[in-house]
Amino acid sequence: MKNVGEARETPQGAPQDELAAGLRADRSTRNRVARSILDHGPSTVAELAERLGLTQAAVRRHLDALVADDVVEARERRVYGTRSRGRPAKVFALTDCGRDAFDQSYDQLAVDALRWIAEREGGRAAVAAFARARFAAQAGAYREAIEKAGPGRRAEALAKALSADGYAATTRSAPLPQQGEQLCQHHCPVAHVAEQFPQLCEAETEVFAELLGTHVQRLATIAHGDGVCTTFIPKISDSSDTASASTAGRNPA
Repeated sequence: MKNVGEARETPQGAPQDELAAGLRADRSTRNRVARSILDHGPSTVAELAERLGLTQAAVRRHLDALVADDVVEARERRVYGTRSRGRPAKVFALTDCGRDAFDQSYDQLAVDALRWIAEREGGRAAVAAFARARFAAQAGAYREAIEKAGPGRRAEALAKALSADGYAATTRSAPLPQQGEQLCQHHCPVAHVAEQFPQLCEAETEVFAELLGTHVQRLATIAHGDGVCTTFIPKISDSSDTASASTAGRNPA
């Protein structure tokens, strides 16, 4: 969940450790408010205050911060049957962003599905085929972006396209700039799954090679325990436009 309040100005003369403790307490309480909504469903201020042992004023203050961070949203309580007089009670519910801040079981579901494919449909080869098909389906938008870029900016175009899909990708010069550059993915949405099924990383690398029209080499992966997924891309010349991609480099074991 987003940390709220980190950008506040420090009161003049306030001890830094005391201020930090206060900010941590605020974040902890806001997490409790959001967790209570997750556990009990859309809730009023009064319900949250009673469950958490807080004043309604304190609950409202934390809810205001959570609303600003798009973690919760206010809505009218749904009424079943005959509605009583007066305005419907306002309740606070988690947004999609707020739900994503809590642990999900999607990773385990994906692992179980791939394990089932491996056991029933042909082992590692079946998982590799699935991984290639998955990344091939994503590659359409990437290919369009790369084709619009010149040979010298293909890696940058790919990085922007990957970032739009949540990979937080950038490019930088290789240690020897004349040799090429590195594509760095600072986030991997499937890292926990790829840790058990490296075929996902291998298929992604193969797609990069195909899109860029050159051999590429995976130097590091988040799934392998590295901080960043790093792919080396050799310098692409104009003559590479018609060259076919060779087999992609594999992630070192």
